[in-house]
Amino acid sequence: MKIAALRFHNVKRFAGRGVAIEGIGDGVNVLCAANEFGKSTSFEALHGLFFQPHSSTAGGVRNLRPYSGGNPLIEADIIVGDARYRITKQYYSGRFAKVVDLTSGRLLAQTDEAENFIAKLIHGGAGGPAGLLWVRQGITGIEPRSRTEEENDRQVRTSLLESVQGEVEAMTGGRRMAEIMAAASDAVGELVTTTGRPKAGSRYVAAIDLRDRLAIEERRLGIEVTALCAELDQRGAAQNRLEELESADAREARKQAVETAEATFDAARAQAEQLKAAQAELGLARERFDTASREHRQFEEALAEAQQVADECREATRRRDEAVERRRSTSEAISQARAEIEAAEADEVAASELLALLDTAAKAREAAERRADWEMRLQQAEAVRGTIESCEAQLAGLRLPEGAIDELADLDVEIARIRAVQDAARPSVTVMYDSGAAIRVTMAGAALGDGEERGYDGHAELVAPGIGTITLRSNAAGDDDGRLAAAEAQRGTLLASMGVVDLAAARAQQMRVQAIEAQANEAKAQFVVIAPEGLNALREKVAALSDVDPAPIELKADPDVTRAARDAAEQRRRQATEKARAAEPARVHADEAFVAAETTLASLCTRDKQIVAILGPADERDDRVRELAARLTQRDSALADAQRNFDTKSADALDLDAADATLRRVRSVEQAVATEIQQLRENIAGLNARIAARSDEAVEEAWRETAEALSTAEARVAAFQREVAVLTRLTRALEAARSDARDLYLKPVMNELRPLLGLLFDDVTITFDDRTLLPQTIVRGGQQEDVDRLSGGMREQLSILTRLAFARLLARDGRPAPVILDDALVYSDDDRIERMFDALHRQAREQQIIVFSCRQRAFQKLGGNVLQLIDWQP
Repeated sequence: MKIAALRFHNVKRFAGRGVAIEGIGDGVNVLCAANEFGKSTSFEALHGLFFQPHSSTAGGVRNLRPYSGGNPLIEADIIVGDARYRITKQYYSGRFAKVVDLTSGRLLAQTDEAENFIAKLIHGGAGGPAGLLWVRQGITGIEPRSRTEEENDRQVRTSLLESVQGEVEAMTGGRRMAEIMAAASDAVGELVTTTGRPKAGSRYVAAIDLRDRLAIEERRLGIEVTALCAELDQRGAAQNRLEELESADAREARKQAVETAEATFDAARAQAEQLKAAQAELGLARERFDTASREHRQFEEALAEAQQVADECREATRRRDEAVERRRSTSEAISQARAEIEAAEADEVAASELLALLDTAAKAREAAERRADWEMRLQQAEAVRGTIESCEAQLAGLRLPEGAIDELADLDVEIARIRAVQDAARPSVTVMYDSGAAIRVTMAGAALGDGEERGYDGHAELVAPGIGTITLRSNAAGDDDGRLAAAEAQRGTLLASMGVVDLAAARAQQMRVQAIEAQANEAKAQFVVIAPEGLNALREKVAALSDVDPAPIELKADPDVTRAARDAAEQRRRQATEKARAAEPARVHADEAFVAAETTLASLCTRDKQIVAILGPADERDDRVRELAARLTQRDSALADAQRNFDTKSADALDLDAADATLRRVRSVEQAVATEIQQLRENIAGLNARIAARSDEAVEEAWRETAEALSTAEARVAAFQREVAVLTRLTRALEAARSDARDLYLKPVMNELRPLLGLLFDDVTITFDDRTLLPQTIVRGGQQEDVDRLSGGMREQLSILTRLAFARLLARDGRPAPVILDDALVYSDDDRIERMFDALHRQAREQQIIVFSCRQRAFQKLGGNVLQLIDWQP
């Protein structure tokens, strides 16, 4: 079977859209595109078409449906031998399946018959040879999978090897052994599942169910028998315990223990009260001693501080007097400097005011001069502007249209040329007079000169006085084409538009226009010089100076003398200011010294007041010292007495906490015994009731009968277990016999796999697992390695090579199927992937291979038939 085209509509991310892959041919076919382009969707659509019934709504079909819903439609064109078919399926609403012969267009099968047709093509569904060769994205087939998937693939590989290798028949019994193994497997399958669990509905399960029910009943009855015995024992123990607790000796002992604990607690509590009072007296004595000690220490410290304060007061008073003297002297110097500054500032102000008046008068004169100048310029500009306007008015009436003179000159030249041509073509007459002849011949009233040639049109009359009239006729046809009349009419129209009579008058008018334009340009240049910003700006400047008095103020003072007086006053002010600034730091320093001295004196006065409050009057201080010392001695003696009293009482006192704990313990014992007695009585009553009830049900007899039935059921289950074990051992023995012929059994696969391995690896051999028929270990460089411990790249390479080998075996067995790889080379490096491309092309000579990949740059080197996803409308 080969796939020629794939089309699908409304599948997964292609909601409401249809796409197609056309032109799938023999050999290697490659669809390489970016992620989310639809490659894996194409693979799943193809997988669903061949392996998912059209009536199914299982997980595989649900995965084909878009999130928006709808009915997935998938169809593929396939080639089987020389026949071409089209398989179409639609899922969910309007579901159908059909197979059409493309050669004849005939419908071959529908619904279930179509599914049967597909099943025959793929030989066993997803577990058949076709499913064995289709590699989903991220799955190599070597990694651990479910037991069902692994068993299905193993059976396919086994069947394939048996069908292509006849020598196995001689070595291991071949198909006969397979039939025996199948019979043993069927017998085991009637009793247990493939995982070894009992099979539902079998005789084995019925025996187990009976055994389990009897075991449960036996355990239940055994529990009841055990419970009955336990309850009897419990009742006896409870009765013994009750008698023990209610004996007269036990009651008296508990009572005596409580009374003794209460007396001990009362004595300890009284001693604790006495000890607490002694401790309070000790605390009071310690507090009085601390107070007397603190007062004595403070008094002595105050005496020493009083002497220090007196010395510091004398020094602070001296510094304050010095600061007061410095403040007085610096204040006098600053006052004198300020008086000098005020006098200098007054002289400077007077001189500055006089200078300002002089400057104002000078500016007024300058403004008057500027006003006269701007007014004169305004008059000149207005006169020039009038000249410009007059010239423009004259030019408006005299200016000729541009190019009119040149056009008129051209017309005059053209008219002269036409006339010359016409004159050259007309007949003419010439009279040659004899010398001395007085008579002149006239033509059209004009005398002809001697030798003058004069032309005429049509006819002419010559008058010879005294002789007669001579008539001349021209028989030539007239050739006037009207050009002369047209040119003269155009000239007349142009002269009328220009307002002149001829070209000379036009040129004279043009010269006059040029003279006026020169006068206007000169006036414009003069106007730009006089009023560069325009006449309005000139008028605004004149208007701005309209308030200037044309007769300015005249002052008699000399500006230079006044300026010198102002500078001298400013110099005096500056000198006085510098003198004041020089004295200012000294005054500030004196002020700071005065403030510091006053602050120090105030602080010392405050300290002196505090000391006086502590020491009292000076004449009483000695007595106060002796009084404080005597009090300190007395308090020290009282503290020692209180400490001895507390120590004595503390040594003789009982432990109140221990006495309290003992009392609470013996009382709790008494209460617990009372509670236990009450509980024992209730328990005995309950046990009596349950024992009476079980005795009436004959529990022990029922337990013995159930135990005998359970023994019989267990024997039957054991018989089934032995049967399963025998069949399993038989199957294992047959498989062991087949395993002995492993090399020959796997020889077809190794023959196909060996050249493929040589393309990728140097000196590598593979060992297959006898059970799964998949690569188990490899040997390279003399070192054996498990396949599941290889790198991801090498595992995927081995997986693809193994599938290519099985694909060749399928083709040899007459069951060719395409190899489809969906991003199966993910972890391979650049060198290995090129070798894998060589392996794919090697196998593609007799095999169809379809490759989906997102690695566009790497798979450019694969070559093959490049496929494209195109839009398709079903």
